[in-house]
Amino acid sequence: MTDDQNTMKYSMDKVKEDQAREILKEVYDALKEKGYNPINQIVGYLLSGDPTYITNYNNARGLIKKLERDELVEELVKYYLQVKN
Repeated sequence: MTDDQNTMKYSMDKVKEDQAREILKEVYDALKEKGYNPINQIVGYLLSGDPTYITNYNNARGLIKKLERDELVEELVKYYLQVKN
């Protein structure tokens, strides 16, 4: 066996994708629990950049601000189109 057969590959893209998915899910859940329409609120945030579209409940606003909006949009488009880089 060569060394290449035992080498794990680390993908930063996969880490960012997983992080974006987890954050969006947590934000969605917090908005839903507070009685908001989560899709409308997240879209409002993505289009405007105004974090007040996202509730502070369960630190949702803090979580979503961990990622750049363009990164979130990129991950959403890739997921929607089922495109892998």
